[in-house]
Amino acid sequence: MLGPAQSASAIPTQNADSNCDYRSCPTGYGGQLHLHYNSKENDGYYSGTASFYGNVTNYAGETYGHNGGANPVHYKFVFGKNSAGLNGPGTGQAVKNNAASVENCSPWDAYRIYFNSGYQGSSQYFNHTNGSHLCAGGVHVNLNATLKNNNASQHFA
Repeated sequence: MLGPAQSASAIPTQNADSNCDYRSCPTGYGGQLHLHYNSKENDGYYSGTASFYGNVTNYAGETYGHNGGANPVHYKFVFGKNSAGLNGPGTGQAVKNNAASVENCSPWDAYRIYFNSGYQGSSQYFNHTNGSHLCAGGVHVNLNATLKNNNASQHFA
């Protein structure tokens, strides 16, 4: 998880490059969908990366209430370090409408990425990795021309 960001509201805002940092994702399960700032041809693996498990209604971020909702925090989704653990192109940039390529690291779950928030508009399907929890066999795919840098949500397919 990345550091805090400034917020004008009473709810604190924090940058996050994964929703598993504050939500309960299945233990030992590598079922995240990895979004890369750059396309495959432009060293996508070495650009900023964000990883999300499950449904994400808006890549801009979400407010999540800790301790039964008593302590909400707004998590702003940004690209984090690349697969080598280094800052790459796009690190710190907003995820919404900035992803160029994707890798589905889920051994069992397929995903869809949508043009609009709330799982609306044009979409692209990404199949699962056939049982590998380490993303071995995962295919790094460019987003199609409609969704490249125009992506706002994801859902289990």
